[in-house]
Amino acid sequence: MDLFPLEIGNLKVATNIDLSRNLFPGNIPVVIASLENLQSLSLRYNRLEGFIPETLGDLISLEFLDLSNNKLSGVIPKSLEKLLYLKYLNLSFNQLGGEIPTRGCFTYLSGDSFMGNLALCGFDPKLKVPPCKSSTHRKSKVLLLIVSSLSTLVTLAVLVLLLVLLKCRKKYTKLLSILDMSPQETWRRISYHELVRATNGFNEHNLLGKGGFGSVYKGRLDDGMEVAVKVFHLQFEEAFTSFEVECEVMSRIRHRNLVKIITCCSSHNFKALVLEYMPNGSLEKCLYFDDNVLDISQRLTIMIDVALALEYLHFGYSTAIVHCDLKPSNVLLDENLVARLSDFGITKLLGEEESMTQTQTLATIGYMAPEHGREGKVSKKGDVYSYGIMLMETFTRKKPTDEIFTEEMSLRSWVGESLCNTVMQVLDTNLLRRDDEHFSSKEELVSSILSLAMECTRESPAERMGIKEVATRLINIRVEFAKFKVNDAQGYQIQKEMNEL
Repeated sequence: MDLFPLEIGNLKVATNIDLSRNLFPGNIPVVIASLENLQSLSLRYNRLEGFIPETLGDLISLEFLDLSNNKLSGVIPKSLEKLLYLKYLNLSFNQLGGEIPTRGCFTYLSGDSFMGNLALCGFDPKLKVPPCKSSTHRKSKVLLLIVSSLSTLVTLAVLVLLLVLLKCRKKYTKLLSILDMSPQETWRRISYHELVRATNGFNEHNLLGKGGFGSVYKGRLDDGMEVAVKVFHLQFEEAFTSFEVECEVMSRIRHRNLVKIITCCSSHNFKALVLEYMPNGSLEKCLYFDDNVLDISQRLTIMIDVALALEYLHFGYSTAIVHCDLKPSNVLLDENLVARLSDFGITKLLGEEESMTQTQTLATIGYMAPEHGREGKVSKKGDVYSYGIMLMETFTRKKPTDEIFTEEMSLRSWVGESLCNTVMQVLDTNLLRRDDEHFSSKEELVSSILSLAMECTRESPAERMGIKEVATRLINIRVEFAKFKVNDAQGYQIQKEMNEL
């Protein structure tokens, strides 16, 4: 059965196609390459099989391509190197193999775009895949065929095992709880003494930041790996709960926009999480303390990353997960400014419920939803509210607790008033100048971003949109912004590389 009817090739004016999470089977039809105006294509979380068509390289306008979480096999087509405007590519969690292409858009992609494909290889360390072995083209084809066959056999074996377990236990939720524990079995074993060595005795010079229940230190393990070590302040009773919650949640979830846990270290009087190190620090640091100012496109991409992380937490896992503490200090940035959501210490698992009530209010003032502060009510729409506040802060560079805000005026009302006049009244002065060649168009797009933030922060949870719609609208806005970046330094560099092909 094919994924699409061949008539899709007639949609010549289509710019955005999102058919994710539909469990479509079959192959990606080659006729999709005739959609020359297509700018965004998402087919993630389906059951697509076979090769990635070489003809996808003919989608010259493509800026966003997500084929993750399918069963695609074969090699990554080198034709994708021709996509000059491609800003986002995600091929993770498929059955791809062979060498990752090295030119065009692949020069600035990180390993997160390819994770979960066990047979991929490359020569750039940032790709986080094994180095390719020198061999003839024929041997490579044979190896890929063997790997593909083994992957198919393993997949069939796993399916048979799942069916047996389902029949024995009769409850799918019980099976999930068994599978969820598997990541912990693969965690590295790191002793307290190795963490002491890694952080120079938890030296102040290694301190990356402090929170309510813990301190985070930069460290280098005995094998040279750089890590972030979150040490919990056990003099606070809540720290024990926070540690347990983070271990529980982070052992289950995995997404390119969530900070990865390497292991945990626990004894009677010491508890710590060992996490991947984020060299660009937090979004808060980049907004307020970094000399290198983030431009509009970078800030927009970071907030899209956060929205995609929330979408996974809310809908992409067997149990709905509510973060409960969204704020810029909990958004970390890797070497390529890819955002990773962190700090799951007060996270709640909703299960099949739409909301729950907690006795203690632990979220951060200024970011928590009104119903959370008044009634202790936790829900996915509460996360959306916090996201909306953070979206405003990212583009205005004003904290919701800034001294200019009083009982009469909040960050939300301040932004709302500007939308009736001009967003230049509230926009971070580093982002847009009136002498910009495309000033009016950019101002309109920034206004649409802040209008979206206003919709996210409506008083009633029922009136707020879901995070899926938020992510989709921001991606569409980014597509419009990308039109202004064709002649910038990055666009020039990509064009130069393509001319050398």
